Amino acid sequence: MTSVGVIGAAGRMGREVCAAIRAEPDLVLGAMIDVGFENDVAAAGLGDIIDTGGAPVVVSDRLDALAEAGVRVAVDFTKAEAAVENVKWCVDHGIHVVVGTSGIPPEAQAEIAELCGRLDGHVLIAPNFAIGAVLAMKFAEMAAAWMPDAEVIELHHSGKVDSPSGTALNTVEAILRGRQAAPAARPGAARESLPGARGASKDGVHVHSVRLPGLVAHQVVIFGGPGQTLSIRHDSIDRKSFMPGVIVAVREIGEHPGLTVGLEKFLGL
Repeated sequence: MTSVGVIGAAGRMGREVCAAIRAEPDLVLGAMIDVGFENDVAAAGLGDIIDTGGAPVVVSDRLDALAEAGVRVAVDFTKAEAAVENVKWCVDHGIHVVVGTSGIPPEAQAEIAELCGRLDGHVLIAPNFAIGAVLAMKFAEMAAAWMPDAEVIELHHSGKVDSPSGTALNTVEAILRGRQAAPAARPGAARESLPGARGASKDGVHVHSVRLPGLVAHQVVIFGGPGQTLSIRHDSIDRKSFMPGVIVAVREIGEHPGLTVGLEKFLGL
């Protein structure tokens, strides 16, 4: 049995992760951590997850509770600034970390990688845990070798703080890798009567972000070629779509020392 702690347990994703861990026979929910939690169920407001007849769960607002509960793997769904410090603390205390928090900058990732190298840490930072989304990114990389002209449209709920999404940025990188042998067309500069109408751009790949109530997480990559287009679309219509990937990450993190970016490396893609 692997003991798992969830940091950011009161959030929408955190609650789903707690419930998913509880449902797995080889995993045990050892600790739930969030700002404002004290070591009692009432403060957590999550009795529906805790009172399931399983092993006792430590509920706290302190990272120390992870070590006290004997947690082996921590799952972090907080905010970028907090997540970086949480990861550093966990690595320093010998706890593996699965990070679903988006917006962690490259310089912070470099610090985490260096820390993992010194302390034998195991950390995964995944822009998306939906296995369908991971496959879609791989398909986009494959398509870009033959149809290098592409645009990315990503759509998320109105509460998402970063634009574009981490998934969109990773998709752009996948397209750039895929099209190395087939350079994209370089059209002349377009006139934008409304600045920003063409979205953001990286090396000719335009990215458009949509933020609206009612959405969860959606992305479509459109490739264009002579006389044809190809669309690769993925839709997460419920946060449960991310849970199979989280469970894979929790189970596999012990086999991947250092910093890993992207769930695809755990899926053999």
